[in-house]
Amino acid sequence: MSRPHVIVVGGGLAGLRAALACSDAGARVTLLEARARLGGATWSTTRAGLQVDNGQHVFLRCCTAYRGFLADLGVEDRVVLQERLEVPVLVPGRAPAWIRRHRLPAPAHLAPSLLRFAPLALGQRLAVARTARRLAALDRLAPQVDSRRFGDWLAEQGESDAAIDGFWDLLVRPTLNLSARDSSLALAAKVFQTGLLSAPDAADIGWAGVPLAELHAEPAARLLRERGADVRLRARVDAVEGSLEGAPSLLADGERLTADAVVVAVPHDAAAELLPATSGVDAGALARLGASPIVNLHVVFDRPVTELAFAAGLGTPLQWIFDRTRSSGLARGQYLTVSLSAADAWVGHARDELRRVFLPAFEALFPAARAATVERFFVTCERAATFYQGPGTAALRPGPDLAWRGVHLAGAWTDTDWPATMEGAVKSGALAAQHALTSARGTASARAAA
Repeated sequence: MSRPHVIVVGGGLAGLRAALACSDAGARVTLLEARARLGGATWSTTRAGLQVDNGQHVFLRCCTAYRGFLADLGVEDRVVLQERLEVPVLVPGRAPAWIRRHRLPAPAHLAPSLLRFAPLALGQRLAVARTARRLAALDRLAPQVDSRRFGDWLAEQGESDAAIDGFWDLLVRPTLNLSARDSSLALAAKVFQTGLLSAPDAADIGWAGVPLAELHAEPAARLLRERGADVRLRARVDAVEGSLEGAPSLLADGERLTADAVVVAVPHDAAAELLPATSGVDAGALARLGASPIVNLHVVFDRPVTELAFAAGLGTPLQWIFDRTRSSGLARGQYLTVSLSAADAWVGHARDELRRVFLPAFEALFPAARAATVERFFVTCERAATFYQGPGTAALRPGPDLAWRGVHLAGAWTDTDWPATMEGAVKSGALAAQHALTSARGTASARAAA
């Protein structure tokens, strides 16, 4: 029997994971990516000699699917993973506060840090600890939980505005790309239950130590080609076709390609365009998933202004700040990036407007910045960085299988039990590959017997 043929549409993390899993299982793989690069939402470029990532992407120790993906690519040594969770929280004019894990069993491992969290009054800290215990016990899979806003639930627990905006939002906004007040209670519960409360080391933070292209796209392309996969860039897919019983096919740049299975690993709005209603895709549901933007600020100073590898900002327009000096190849000075999640308020602003707002904010957090010269300031924007992770999204996220035989979905927007993260994307690709291989083997066997 000939090897089954799987076509993967989309070269983001979900598509790369699916393609690698299928090729590893012995399938012939064709990977089609419309852009001139792989990596999807995680990409790099060169700007005036500087290696620039489109934005700051982090993972946690509990992100086992993503870390396994890195291991398969052989790039585990290209990331930084904290030995122990330690997050500096910077407030203008005040000493840093710290969120650390301690040598205690979960969830008590965070209690000493929380009880010392100076931006909140003691009564507010105690209330946060009480609410965290209730959150740990919440049945996040219940439909009525997903239908509620996290902010409303927090208010019912007696959380103050200061605690919602000064603690809960600090952790929810960067993970859900939405404010704590607006996000789905179910997804917020997932963040805290899995990332912070499940195991003492679950929330240790990791990030790329090299440009993202060197971490994901380049090693994945090399490995796929070594396995004989056909990787095509600038390959635009116009339509995916299938039926309840026959083998699927697609049109790519006017060419019809047939396969034993197809994995569609593109953003949800693109999937709705490629797949008609007869496939089982609910275009209306995918449209209601919406989008939420991320704006990234890139600032190069002529000298170091902080010794911190990263920090979170509170009481400042700066949110999460990362030092990308080493990975960018900068020889002199310091290169900091700022990730602004749920950044609707900043989308479309001119660079000079953003400079006027954010450069004084740097000086307020980092006194050394007052004597430094800003040599470069530029902005990248992902207008649809994630789907809108508000209430009611669980019912809108499809699984990997469609009505058509042999056509499967992948992407961080599908039903992964995770928010729209790199972990969710990789998990979706692995699951879609499992289903696609089963479909492909069945179709190939039927073809051989005919």
